[in-house]
Amino acid sequence: MVHGAAQAAAALAAAGPAGVTLLSARGAGAYLGPAVFLRLVARAAALNPGVPHLAVLDCADAPGFALAALRAGLRAVVLDPACPAFAAVAAAAAEAGARLLSARPEALDLGRLDLRRPGGRAQLAAWLRR
Repeated sequence: MVHGAAQAAAALAAAGPAGVTLLSARGAGAYLGPAVFLRLVARAAALNPGVPHLAVLDCADAPGFALAALRAGLRAVVLDPACPAFAAVAAAAAEAGARLLSARPEALDLGRLDLRRPGGRAQLAAWLRR
């Protein structure tokens, strides 16, 4: 789970050719928005060209933000399946060739690590080797 471009860049650098999923914080679709999330992922990817990655924006229970994320070009979005509009968003995701996730994937929260220190980088590397 990334909270900014520096964390996303660190994850991409550590992942290398194996690639990595860059998951937003819970509900970030509402307070960060898809455009900002896409920009931070793009900045990180520019520093790590060629590293495969999937950007996943968590939209909690907000279908409007999930639809906006799909329109903005995100290929994967998390939306609470209890949301009444879940089926409609799922149809829009399928039409766009994107994935709608009903649960957050398991993730290491990089906001809890100090990636400037060897110990933090080692924890990230260990997570990626799993």
